Amino acid sequence: MAQTSKIITLLLMVCSAFAACTNPGKRRAWHTLTNNEKLEYINAELCLMKKPASLGLPGAKTRFDELQAIHQLQAYATHFVGAFLPFHRMMMLSHENALRNECNYTGYQPYWAEERDAGKFKNSVLLDPTYGFGGDGSGRDGCITMGPFANYTNSLGPGYQITNHCINRAVNDQMSTGSSQASVAACLAMATFDKAWPCIEGNPHAGGHGGVGGQMLNGVSSPGDPLFYLHHTWLDKVFWDWQARDRATRTTTISGTNIAPDNMPGFPPRPSNIPKPTSAAGDPGTTTTLGHVLNMYGNSPNKTIADVLDIQGDFLCYEYVDA
Repeated sequence: MAQTSKIITLLLMVCSAFAACTNPGKRRAWHTLTNNEKLEYINAELCLMKKPASLGLPGAKTRFDELQAIHQLQAYATHFVGAFLPFHRMMMLSHENALRNECNYTGYQPYWAEERDAGKFKNSVLLDPTYGFGGDGSGRDGCITMGPFANYTNSLGPGYQITNHCINRAVNDQMSTGSSQASVAACLAMATFDKAWPCIEGNPHAGGHGGVGGQMLNGVSSPGDPLFYLHHTWLDKVFWDWQARDRATRTTTISGTNIAPDNMPGFPPRPSNIPKPTSAAGDPGTTTTLGHVLNMYGNSPNKTIADVLDIQGDFLCYEYVDA
C-alpha cells in the first residue's frame, strides 16, 4: 500500500509539472512564415542592433552585442560539457524575450529546419536578401553585401577579440550535409543523455555552423551572425524531440562532464586572461548536475538546468510547430 501511494504521488507530481504551461508560445519553422512575419522578425533583430548596450559587458555597443557576449564570455564553460544544450536553450529564450519585450516582436523565436536544406544551404530561403538574412560573403573578408544585415558593424570577435568588423560568411554546402535528417535521426535514437548530447553537439550542430561558415564557424563569437539564433533554436527542437520520447525521465535528469577539454575542436585558442573553468556556479564538482547555473550576464535572470529541462514546465512555456 505504501509503495502504491508513493507511485501515485510521483505521478501526480509529474502531471502537475506537465500542466504548468497551459498556453505555450509557438516556435515555427522559418519557411512556414509569411513574408510579413519574416519582416517583423528581421526588423526586431535590427531594432536590437540599434539599441545601445546597457549592461557594461566588455566591447558590447548594442543590445545585439550584449546577447552575443553571453556566448563569447563563457565559450569554454558551455561547450563539450553536459550543460551545452540547456545553456543554449536558455540563451535562445533570452534572445526571444529581448525581441518581444524590447522591440515589439509579436511572434516567437523561429527556427531553421536545416534538414530541409542540408547539402544545399546556398539555395536556402534563409539566405534570401529581401525576406531572409542575406546571402553568402564576398571579397577578401567574406562580408555579406546583400540583405538587412549587410551594413551592421559587429564589435565582438572574431573569437575573444574586441574589434569592429562586418558579419562574414563562407557558405559550404558540403559541410551543411551534417544537418541532414539522417544525422538528426541518429541522435534521436540515442538511449541516454550522455550519448544524445555529444551526438547533437557533433552533427547536426557542426553542420549548421560549418555550412554557413565565416562568423558562424567561430565557436566563440558565432552569435554575431543572426542566423545563429535560428540554427540553435532548431537544435533546441532536436533536443526536445529527443526528450519527448521519454519525457518523465529526460526532463528530470542530466549528466556529462562539467569540464571542457583544453583544446576544443573548432575553437580559437583560449587566451591567458580567460582562465579554464574548473567548476560552475551551483555545480561544484566535475559532473553536470541539475543545480548548474546558466549565466546570462544580465540579459535575463540566471536559471538552473533544472529550470529549463522541460519546455512546458513551471518556467518555460513554448512548443515547436512543424508546419
